[in-house]
Amino acid sequence: MLELKNIDLLADPAAQRVVKDETVTVQFAQADGELMSLEGPNRYAHGDALITGSTGDRWVVSRERFDAKYLPADAGIAHGDAGSYRNRPAVVLAKQMSEPFSLARSAQGGDVLKGTAGDWIMQYAPGDYGVVHAARFAKVYRLAD
Repeated sequence: MLELKNIDLLADPAAQRVVKDETVTVQFAQADGELMSLEGPNRYAHGDALITGSTGDRWVVSRERFDAKYLPADAGIAHGDAGSYRNRPAVVLAKQMSEPFSLARSAQGGDVLKGTAGDWIMQYAPGDYGVVHAARFAKVYRLAD
């Protein structure tokens, strides 16, 4: 398995600029814990967003990042209440991998995520990474203009 560290997709000619378009279901953690996503463990703290995507995948977003990236999808809920949220469109870098791989969620280490051949590395910001399975990527991401 290819072990990736401190990659920068900005300098990678095989990387693409993509945008996610998805409504998700969100609950907020009542205590610290760990959620097991398809890609590996996601530790979370009290107040972090526990997200279920439109494809059934689950993951964690820190409360600070969640507040900046998501808006309530329904007029009936206030930001910070459990319910449906829509991501704010933002361009991120993505690269499809041709072999199994692993990488830490952040340049400082933390949870290690794993992908298989065909899955995508996501770089949300310098040192901030994710892994998206190929089928999910095809359903919720599109090339940026």
